[in-house]
Amino acid sequence: MGVSPPKDLPSAVSDADARKVLRFAQDDAVINNMIPIHETIAGATFSVKVHPRAKKNAITGELGDALKLALTAPPVEGKANQACIEFLANLLKVPRSSITIAAGQTSRKKLIRVVGLSAEEVRQRLGI
Repeated sequence: MGVSPPKDLPSAVSDADARKVLRFAQDDAVINNMIPIHETIAGATFSVKVHPRAKKNAITGELGDALKLALTAPPVEGKANQACIEFLANLLKVPRSSITIAAGQTSRKKLIRVVGLSAEEVRQRLGI
């Protein structure tokens, strides 16, 4: 896929330099492709996609507009939901009572509500 330099660059800039600038801009756009975290009156909400019965609890990436979580708990009797709440509470450094599953109790895709933190605070604490 050929990358052509922008037309509005000064003529003193070489094609190679223009391609570097364009490549850095594209890389920055990929890095800043963040999952949406919505601000609410009480805090923030965001989506997660849970992978139960994993080897360890971890954030494993992004899937569409959701944060992908690997959890060791099995998806039976609410164990994965409790593991999700506990994992996120520890990660965000808030009490477990501040994290709720607003939607998706029986689904792998869940809407998480965090009370007491702004969307920006959630983003910073998640490191995304």
